[in-house]
Amino acid sequence: MSVLTEPFGVDFVQRALLGGALVAVICGVVGTWVVIRGMAFLGEAIGHGMLPGVAIATLLGLPVMLGGAASAVLMSATIGALHRRGRLSYDTAIGLLFVAMLSLGVIIVSHSGSFATDATVMLFGDVLAIRTPDIVMLAVALVVTLALAASFHRAFVAAAFDRRVAQTLGLRPALAQVVLVGLVTLAVVASYQAVGSLLVMGLLLAPAVAAGQWTRRIPSTMALAAALGVLAVVAGLLVSWHAGTAAGSSIAYSAVMVAALSAATRLAHDHLVRARDPHLAYDAPAPRTAVRARATSDAR
Repeated sequence: MSVLTEPFGVDFVQRALLGGALVAVICGVVGTWVVIRGMAFLGEAIGHGMLPGVAIATLLGLPVMLGGAASAVLMSATIGALHRRGRLSYDTAIGLLFVAMLSLGVIIVSHSGSFATDATVMLFGDVLAIRTPDIVMLAVALVVTLALAASFHRAFVAAAFDRRVAQTLGLRPALAQVVLVGLVTLAVVASYQAVGSLLVMGLLLAPAVAAGQWTRRIPSTMALAAALGVLAVVAGLLVSWHAGTAAGSSIAYSAVMVAALSAATRLAHDHLVRARDPHLAYDAPAPRTAVRARATSDAR
């Protein structure tokens, strides 16, 4: 049996591959907007904000995903409330809640003497433990993600360019922002089983960054990011199987390596183009600038 196909002949690896692929597609779609809108800090904060809910759910014997989702939603709502009603900037509100939720999660974990294994899963995930019900839940999350991303696409694009333009076009940028934060929350919660709360940004950011090196249109970036995310899942599972490494960490590291390889290839390509024609002005695609340059036409 081939070295590349041997691991995927095992049932639990097949489930891990399917679940990881669903997560990669979700993160490819949402991660594109995270990169465009510069929301990486929010995604990281929500990932850590899941810890108290996951810890409490574990102690009470409840589904950990339910606890994590409740905690993440509460954090997202609190960040929005602090920003709207107080005098805190958005990043300051995120920073304060980030520290508060992370500290609370650690306090809950440290208070229990039998939390070692569960704490490791909380932080780094356990993609090899994905079960059929988890796959069903991820499939539902993917459908919701695609539906919301398609429905609010024009509003997202216009708001990324100028909120006033979005308001003028009647696209309700405030609602679009709430939905986008909700999508980030959904992506983080969906990724929890695969890569845990510490490594979630690997799948959320790296494939989108890698895809942004080669595409200029948002749908194309999303599609390529999803494909590269699936590639990272496959590579991570292969490395984990043959090298005996942690699967979630291997997937996250593979995603970052895909981004690094994409950037290096883009740079080499640009040098080659300029070497062939020194007078040719070639601009490599950049996710945020390219999107903003087309925001008005896309929104219309």
